[in-house]
Amino acid sequence: MNSLRLHSAFGLLLRPAAAATAPVGVSTTVHGLRAFSATASSQSAQASPSPAPKPKTWIPNPTPFVPNVKTFLTLIGRDLKSHASKFPSWESLFSLSSDQLKELGLEPPRTRRYLLRWRDKFVRGEYGIGGDLKYVKDGKAILKLVEKVKSPELRLRYVVNVPEGKEVEDLPLSQQVRAKGFKVRGVDRITGPYVLPLKGGRAAMLQVTEGMWEDKRGHKVDGGERRQAEVRFKRGVAERKARREAQGLY
Repeated sequence: MNSLRLHSAFGLLLRPAAAATAPVGVSTTVHGLRAFSATASSQSAQASPSPAPKPKTWIPNPTPFVPNVKTFLTLIGRDLKSHASKFPSWESLFSLSSDQLKELGLEPPRTRRYLLRWRDKFVRGEYGIGGDLKYVKDGKAILKLVEKVKSPELRLRYVVNVPEGKEVEDLPLSQQVRAKGFKVRGVDRITGPYVLPLKGGRAAMLQVTEGMWEDKRGHKVDGGERRQAEVRFKRGVAERKARREAQGLY
């Protein structure tokens, strides 16, 4: 009997100790998991590669025919020249993102897409007419006819860009810039988009004009492809109704 009482007494004494050690073990386990988690996350952070730096935006140099922001926006048309004051510099014109252009007030979205497309073309050197000319003053370029006789049966004629007040003979061959996109018609007439002939023949002028490089938008016929059938059906209904009214059927 005494041994049973002693055994139960020892059990009561040991029971709180066991219960007390349990939370410590859980706490230790929890802290151990936290420590492992923190260590694992730090290791994964060290192992994961850092994000690659964004490529720098390439800013093209202005050209003699396109020396500033206003001229560029004038050439590509669609009334973009009205936004010229929103670009403080040439660099801002070629570095702002679509979201930044939206904040500046370039709407609708197709206008921003159009500007971004022309920016990329200019960076690649894909100019419109006159974009490659070297001698330009106040937005005007002088074009002259050059004729070279190779043989009695062969004459080579082409158009070059010369400084104002100069003749082709005044320039060495290395400085005679051949103008692309222009042709010689007839005897001595220089032809091409937006070309203005000068008195005396064998010469012409190209001047910066709004919309010279503009990509013309298509014209919607009867509401375009999506609404064409609906528009034509309603028009037919209206025409038939008008004929019946004219005949006194209504």
